[in-house]
Amino acid sequence: MNDRKQHVIKMAHQLFIEKGFQATSIQDILDYSGISKGTFYNYFPSKNELLIALFKTIYRQLEKERNELLIGQDPSDIEIFIKQIELQMQTNRTNKLIALFEEVLVTNDEDLKQFMKRGQLLTIRWVHQRFTDIFDESHRPYLLDGAIMLIGILHQTLRYYALVHESKAGFQRAVRYSVNRIVGVVNEAAESGEQLIRPEFLDNWLPDCKKADQTFQQKLCSIISALKKAGHCQEEKLKCSELLDFIQDELLHARNPRRFLVKSALSSLKESAGVPASKQLHSLEQLITSYFAQ
Repeated sequence: MNDRKQHVIKMAHQLFIEKGFQATSIQDILDYSGISKGTFYNYFPSKNELLIALFKTIYRQLEKERNELLIGQDPSDIEIFIKQIELQMQTNRTNKLIALFEEVLVTNDEDLKQFMKRGQLLTIRWVHQRFTDIFDESHRPYLLDGAIMLIGILHQTLRYYALVHESKAGFQRAVRYSVNRIVGVVNEAAESGEQLIRPEFLDNWLPDCKKADQTFQQKLCSIISALKKAGHCQEEKLKCSELLDFIQDELLHARNPRRFLVKSALSSLKESAGVPASKQLHSLEQLITSYFAQ
């Protein structure tokens, strides 16, 4: 993503925080970011598409930082999971995402609502995947129930915790409390054998989304991060960064990743002077090949 487009997203985000998404007009964004209407529509077909681009930008960074917390760590360590959840809650708080989510819920734009719904399902899937790292095999039938409940408990617990405590700095206590309660719920469900929703339903909810497991995500983010540092001149580095962002977004977030576009982006990277022939580039090619071979 070029710097100017990123600037527009950043300025629009500030306006959404100050005025609200609905109350912010495209003209407000043009005036605040200092661009023309033509430039805006060259970047975004609509204000809704800009909001989607904003969410993708924020969560791409969150995903990168969340995966970095796992590097060199034991995935079954619940303390790492708690840190990942704290990171996600802090991201939501810093970027005022909950207020934006709630505004979207009252809009009449079905595409925007579907995007938000899919984002919620992807979060549930990520929590479920992490639970499979943390709990043993005997608990697996109950982990989707636990993932869904954790998301709900976190949302409400943090909301009311903030009402009781003037300082929001201690929200980590509420996160730890919520995770500990869910551990107890999952253990109790495994003992009683009581199950509400079978984990297989995740495939029904996200039928076109390949299961990018935690190991794959971690490898992809690590390789792309290394490649972004490999560019020579600034112009080529920016071009390569955009190609790498596209590959990452397509593999991790597209409903049905487009193989020919990913391969095309990879070919462009190989030809670019900004990314020298490297072990990382070869590793990325192997990772992509194995992904589409599944």
